[in-house]
Amino acid sequence: MGELLDSVEDMKPLRRGDIVEGIIMRADQGGEGILLNVGGKAEGHVPSNEMRSLSSEAVENFKVGDEILAMVVRGETDEGSAILSIDRAVGETGWKTLQDALDAGTRMSGKIIGFNRGGAIVETEGVQGFVPMSQLATVSRERSQSAAQNEAGEEGGEEKPPAESPDVGRVIDLKVLELNRGRNRAILSERQAMQEVREQHKAKLIDELTEGEVRHGRVTGISNFGAFVDLGGADGLIHISELSWSNVSSPEDIVKVGQEVDVYVLRVDSEHKKIALSLKRLQPEPWETIDERYHVGDIVDATVTKLTEFGAFARVEDAVEGLIHISELTTRMINHPREVVREGDAVKLMILRIEPERRRLGLSLKQAEEQEGYAEE
Repeated sequence: MGELLDSVEDMKPLRRGDIVEGIIMRADQGGEGILLNVGGKAEGHVPSNEMRSLSSEAVENFKVGDEILAMVVRGETDEGSAILSIDRAVGETGWKTLQDALDAGTRMSGKIIGFNRGGAIVETEGVQGFVPMSQLATVSRERSQSAAQNEAGEEGGEEKPPAESPDVGRVIDLKVLELNRGRNRAILSERQAMQEVREQHKAKLIDELTEGEVRHGRVTGISNFGAFVDLGGADGLIHISELSWSNVSSPEDIVKVGQEVDVYVLRVDSEHKKIALSLKRLQPEPWETIDERYHVGDIVDATVTKLTEFGAFARVEDAVEGLIHISELTTRMINHPREVVREGDAVKLMILRIEPERRRLGLSLKQAEEQEGYAEE
């Protein structure tokens, strides 16, 4: 009974639009096409103009017994065998593959075959699709518009072949955004595909990263609050406060886009997929080595940074500040430090105390002036 049912199934009439699997019975090298056995006693003819999607090498290598998919263009008639199309089968199979990719949210690859003013024309799975300009990631707006002008031809000039664009022929990753088989419309996105790849790389990298390790990366972006560094598929942030032990006015004063840097992994937030990095942690903290640079009694150049009722703060070096107590500003009686100094003043000070563990430095303006005066005498 099973064999009987199989034979009935094999002998079903071929209908227009059916996708069938056939076995090559004859492969003509004279350009007339190929003859297929499509089940039972049914035969189908694939004209040469219905197999243009195949390379000439593939056609030349056809052998009797090879299996191939084709679409029924015209069913069998009394006048002859069914007419089949490999090209249309490829297209229909491609549309189904695209629909499956859209339903599953999976990525696919496509080849850029041209440009127009709106974006790129790509071929994927035998289907021509369109990637809008806003959805292109690796082709700049300038390059795509230039390629579109080349293909359309400049006014008053000769038309340039599409192959002159370096992007034509390049294979890119894509995600399907919209399909309409009836209108022959397939809208794709390279940007979403790349974003998905980056997210996958980021998740993998976050699993591998260890807080406290040093990684090599490249600066990809700068904002007013810090710099972003690509660690190889995922970006981490160096907050402006982690760029240098010194005060930083703008991240651009420390790093530039494209610059390669070694960074310290400060924190890894697996839940929110965030990576905090530091540049300054790769350098000694200034207070840890202050005893190597300064000693009690030294006269140092400094800049007044802040005034309070009890004294003035002065910066000795970028990340090291100390306090000049009001009693150490001058030998005369004063009510407020502003009577002696103002913010921004460049002064010479004597170091009275160094307390690295408390991040404190005791300074004196009057003793520095007295010593300078003695030196002059």
